[in-house]
Amino acid sequence: MSYLEYHLRSVPGGPRKILYLNWPLVLLLVTVACIGFLMLYSVAGGSMTPWVLPQIKRFALGMAIMFAIALVPIWFWRNTAVLAYAGSVLLLLLVKFVGVTGMGAQRWIDLGFMRLQPSELTKITLVMVLAAYYDWLDLDKTSRPQWVAVPVALILLPTALVITQPDLGTAILLVAGGAIMMFVAGVHWLYFAAVALLSAGAVLAVLYSRGTEWQLLKDYQYRRIDVFLDPTLDPLGAGYNITQAKIALGSGGWSGRGFLQGTQSRLNFVPEKHTDFILTILAEEFGFVGTISLLGLYILILFFCIASALRNPDRFGALLTLGVAASFFLFFAVNMSMVMGLAPVVGVPLPLVSWGGSAMLVLLAAFGLAQSAHVHRPRRMS
Repeated sequence: MSYLEYHLRSVPGGPRKILYLNWPLVLLLVTVACIGFLMLYSVAGGSMTPWVLPQIKRFALGMAIMFAIALVPIWFWRNTAVLAYAGSVLLLLLVKFVGVTGMGAQRWIDLGFMRLQPSELTKITLVMVLAAYYDWLDLDKTSRPQWVAVPVALILLPTALVITQPDLGTAILLVAGGAIMMFVAGVHWLYFAAVALLSAGAVLAVLYSRGTEWQLLKDYQYRRIDVFLDPTLDPLGAGYNITQAKIALGSGGWSGRGFLQGTQSRLNFVPEKHTDFILTILAEEFGFVGTISLLGLYILILFFCIASALRNPDRFGALLTLGVAASFFLFFAVNMSMVMGLAPVVGVPLPLVSWGGSAMLVLLAAFGLAQSAHVHRPRRMS
């Protein structure tokens, strides 16, 4: 029996596909989203408006999208990967001309019923096109320079467009997510070592150029670096957000102050408490126990994605699932690091918990792709 015949006979069809969904993963996603609803309820002072009800509706729509994508054969997503990537890049270009500006950045396209952020969509389409590329490429060509240049170009094109919006956080996620995809696809580690050394050299050059005739950054940019390293240098200005976030994180202690009892959020000390800094609300009200529980749920989501990828003999499906897992990891790792002061504040929401439409819908669509790979992977016939 050929591999194609084996694949076609072993993949479930019709209603049976529902049974083959990765149901533990579905349950974990619902659980994390419910934690997000509770936190938004708390942020609103014990009210379902203005954030909880719209967030529930978005999540329901996102779950419907996830199930719809999961039931579509994986070969369809392989064949449309390039088109999806090209479409997301075109949307990034469109933002330049008709994009809506908010908080000093031009990142959204107003669709009337919602604002679409194309950079969120690009995080997933980049994973798709890289998975399709390495599925097409022979394994012995993976580390050859001419074949390494192609994915690098695919990563840098949307990254350059996103940086000009400006959106440093998303640009970092695109580069990091693309690099992880290249690594798991088998690109030789020496490429990454070379990039790491060059990056370290660039950072040292920036730092040592300060105050010289060949200073590489503006004075205000160096001040931002100083405040990141020590927020107390400007506690009421550039260091305000992270200072208040740390106070909220610390005030929760081991078990927290209790649901709806957080003083930092009640008195509006914490900025962007319903979006980027929503983790501070969880930490203040449920303490270390609540925070580590959420982190545990995130790690379980990663575990089920990675386990599914390792059991998938289809290269595209395995790479796609690993790419979705890597993107998800970067989302919560960057947000948590940012809130704790371990990384600069770059505007990355906490996945499935922070308020937001585009981020949630795109993330659930990405898990739909991972579910499609899980449902349609070849299985042994009894």
